[in-house]
Amino acid sequence: MTASSPPTPDIGLVIVGDEILSGKRADKHLPKLIELLSARGLQLAWADYVGDSPERITQTLRRAFDSRAIVFSCGGIGATPDDHTRQCAAKALGVPLELHPRAEALIRERMQDTAKEQGTPYEPDRPDNIHRLNMGVFPVGAEIIPNPYNKIPGFTIADVHFVPGFPVMAWPMMEWVLDTKYSHLFRRDAYVEKSVIVFGSMEATLTPLMEQVEREHPQVKVFSLPSVDHPEYGRHIDLGVKGAPADVDAAYPTLLDGLQKLGVRLGPELVRS
Repeated sequence: MTASSPPTPDIGLVIVGDEILSGKRADKHLPKLIELLSARGLQLAWADYVGDSPERITQTLRRAFDSRAIVFSCGGIGATPDDHTRQCAAKALGVPLELHPRAEALIRERMQDTAKEQGTPYEPDRPDNIHRLNMGVFPVGAEIIPNPYNKIPGFTIADVHFVPGFPVMAWPMMEWVLDTKYSHLFRRDAYVEKSVIVFGSMEATLTPLMEQVEREHPQVKVFSLPSVDHPEYGRHIDLGVKGAPADVDAAYPTLLDGLQKLGVRLGPELVRS
């Protein structure tokens, strides 16, 4: 990123569902979104977990809208009594809900597909089919996110993107959002980490050096990852800098020089992109 380029917005994740907080299901969206972002040279800035409380969901989504970040919200957009995300998004924005015409068409297509698969007639006015249309009731102003798995769409308002909780649906939908709306932010090969394994030292000893590197090279971030039982290195600290390649190349020698002056024992150097 050049000095004249606008900063990349923060990217956040909201996970909705009692089943995550109770431990009935393990969240898989966080590591998957990190993977999707990393492949595009982007990073996740924050993640929020919230149960099926309408008040808490509304508060969480209000923060998401106010943050001006790119936010993915996973879960709670179905039409069962414990699905509140669509309603809470509308409340957070102060807008009404309405049946999105394109969402209605896609949901009706899905109903017809299901009827064909089951060998039964399609009955559009059957009560359960009418109820299914609630899955297309979105806050006014929403755009749809296509769902390649079963056609039941998610929706987008501003830079907050709502997808189902099921990974088989959510992950390709999140990938579609990234590639369709944010390809101009991609920074492939524009991010790197350089670090060195440090033996026999403590973080407190290394902190002044870390602060010095960040003062002299404010474009990078210094990181310190201690480990006590690594299978290869045993007790050690993985100490390094991360950022744009040119900035890292300028800062990393400062880090190495400081470590040599401290007289600590160094192991392998690592590069990650």
